[in-house]
Amino acid sequence: MSNCVIIGGADINNYERVKSFLHRDDYFIYCDSGLKHLDNLGFKPSLIVGDFDSHENPNMDIETIVLPRAKDDTDTVYAAREGIKRGFESFVLIGVTGGRIDHTLGNIYLLLYLYDNGKKAVMIDEYSELSIIGTEPEHISDKYPYFSLVNIEGTAKGITIENAKFPLTDGEITTRYQYGFSNEVLPGKKAKVYTKEGTLLLIKDII
Repeated sequence: MSNCVIIGGADINNYERVKSFLHRDDYFIYCDSGLKHLDNLGFKPSLIVGDFDSHENPNMDIETIVLPRAKDDTDTVYAAREGIKRGFESFVLIGVTGGRIDHTLGNIYLLLYLYDNGKKAVMIDEYSELSIIGTEPEHISDKYPYFSLVNIEGTAKGITIENAKFPLTDGEITTRYQYGFSNEVLPGKKAKVYTKEGTLLLIKDII
């Protein structure tokens, strides 16, 4: 099944990098001011959602859900819920980091929401790829100069990191003390990372 691609209104400076993750048969949800990326991305919306407080409703001949401005969910969260409701198992989020820190943090936690709902999700910007890992091992190619593990909820226990410059066995990272930054995959290897309990935010840096 194709990916559900959610496009937010944060700046995108490297469209070619972002587009390398997208496919013509993906399902594209443009969220409000995410519509500013339409021409540069070149992918027609499958669905438009938003309260249109930061971008004019384009009134295109495309399904559009107009949201109230006073609501609990951000436009991006609503789009993710809608993607789940429509049966998508894999999500790509772009244009959702940078700018307002409250929206960036909220979107990072949206990765946890998708994970808890059994969905695969990755957040892309020009610097990194973000995803949630848990007990299922994640393999990281040595094409990434660095990768980091950040705990954003509770306590992650039994953390294992293999084939990396800084290996770890049965580690523990709390939200109060973070030490999993700027690790490196050993040349010619694939790092293997997982937890026995809890989740971690995996950040794979490209520069």
